[in-house]
Amino acid sequence: MRNPLSDKVVQMKPSGIRKFFDLVQEMPDAISLGVGEPDFDTPWHIREEGIYSLEKGRTFYTSNAGLLELRKAIAHYMYRKYELTYNPAHEIVVTVGGSEGIDLALRAMLNPGDEVILPEPAFVSYLPCVKLADGVPVTIDLKEENHFKLKPEELLAVITDKTKILILSYPNNPTGAIMTREDLEPIAEIVKEKDLYVISDEIYAELTYGQDHCSIASLPGMRDRTIIINGFSKSFAMTGWRMGFATGPELIMQQILKIHQFAIMAAPTTSQYAAIEAMTNGEEDVQIMRNAYNQRRRFVLELFSEMGLKCFEPEGAFYIFPCIKEFGMTSDEFANRFLREEKVAIIPGTAFGDCGEGFLRVSYAYSIEELKEALGRLANFVERLRKEKNL
Repeated sequence: MRNPLSDKVVQMKPSGIRKFFDLVQEMPDAISLGVGEPDFDTPWHIREEGIYSLEKGRTFYTSNAGLLELRKAIAHYMYRKYELTYNPAHEIVVTVGGSEGIDLALRAMLNPGDEVILPEPAFVSYLPCVKLADGVPVTIDLKEENHFKLKPEELLAVITDKTKILILSYPNNPTGAIMTREDLEPIAEIVKEKDLYVISDEIYAELTYGQDHCSIASLPGMRDRTIIINGFSKSFAMTGWRMGFATGPELIMQQILKIHQFAIMAAPTTSQYAAIEAMTNGEEDVQIMRNAYNQRRRFVLELFSEMGLKCFEPEGAFYIFPCIKEFGMTSDEFANRFLREEKVAIIPGTAFGDCGEGFLRVSYAYSIEELKEALGRLANFVERLRKEKNL
């Protein structure tokens, strides 16, 4: 019997995040700080709108690109936040979460052999999605001393005549790093000079602390070179609703729409009605959750400082990326032993690229009580390791 499987799919590694998620499910008394999911319920007025749409029998397919009312709300949001103008009819597609948007953009833009630059550590989906689209991933190892920001000299060093796309992910998962307008300006100049395109994953754009998010698409000359991926999962606590969107120039967006209509048809109708309410009346909810995450961020930073684990201060998302190189263990060894001995799940940095070795991703999208208990166990574990290794 011939092999029924695709070689490129067989060669893909499973998600390093899901591995620990599955392990925790088998340990009912374990605490998980591993999944990047808000612990807030979707705000009631948003849920209510979804319920109302069901009661009214709005259970049919929408337009492939999504409800026009939702696309208009997204267009208004993009102008309000970044002074970016998108035509709701041709330049916005509602997707099944931000993850679908990433996949669609890569498939719409890549020809076999085109190179895609991936600054790492980065979200686990980028590299396999590039390969599934027959692109060639080219990674850049971002440095802790630069707060995991992409530097222009690092970008220039890997560009070839085959380079087509740069994927940017700020605020960043897993590090919590951000890039300011000043950080992005030299990157944008290189993108224009080398005739590249950017896929900018801005799913955590609403979760920055101390300053507002800057989208690279808002810089001069970058709107028509950038596909923005965003969604409702993180900012509005709507992970299970599976709602995302992509915005960009019509030339690219119409090809994205073509793939979306054949592969998906349309995003869930009920979720779209809820998303309209979120976009229209959810600003106060976002602020409440952002304030709570910021409180937890400060609390977690203080605890890591007390236990002497080195980590830079994250300025976005809801992750912290402590360094564990002092223990002479791999990230996977540390995380597995910590889960086994203390029943707390955190994610090895290598789940986000090889340069994540020696780091851990810890999510603080949990209550202060859960964080206090879990990080108290981590403090005990760290103290025990230092005694074992005479550190």
